[in-house]
Amino acid sequence: MPKLPALDPDTIEHRIGSGYPAEFAASTAERAKRVLTGALGLTQFGVNITELPPGAASALKHWHSHEDEFIYVLSGEAVLVTDDDEQVLGAGMCAGFAGGVEKGHYFVNRSQEPATILEVGSRDDRDEGNYPDDDLHCQPGRYQNPQFTRKDGTPV
Repeated sequence: MPKLPALDPDTIEHRIGSGYPAEFAASTAERAKRVLTGALGLTQFGVNITELPPGAASALKHWHSHEDEFIYVLSGEAVLVTDDDEQVLGAGMCAGFAGGVEKGHYFVNRSQEPATILEVGSRDDRDEGNYPDDDLHCQPGRYQNPQFTRKDGTPV
């Protein structure tokens, strides 16, 4: 068993589901996320291993106001859904999304086998989550205290 600063990701407990308000949480209810950087005490960027069982999504379709996001498929296959199209990514493939680019994206596992992805983000405290297909907005400061509102600013 390694000791910090080394870490075996299998020793980190999964967070099942998402922090979305209940009415938006169904598609991500079964995703299992291990927050690697949190376990290592790192705060300037985020790295997660996310397992998607068949039918599960990584997130709602979203884009970030300030945060860059990088995804690497570790195993299985995941469908990358964007505003423009869909494409299947298999193990060893990756995708990236620049902060401030208003192009929604998410991953969904449409196969019969589990898929595992590595997520890397820049954890910018100014970042706002924007959800083009849902009446949902995430205010800045989501790493300290996530606050979701409707697009008109009213609380969810």
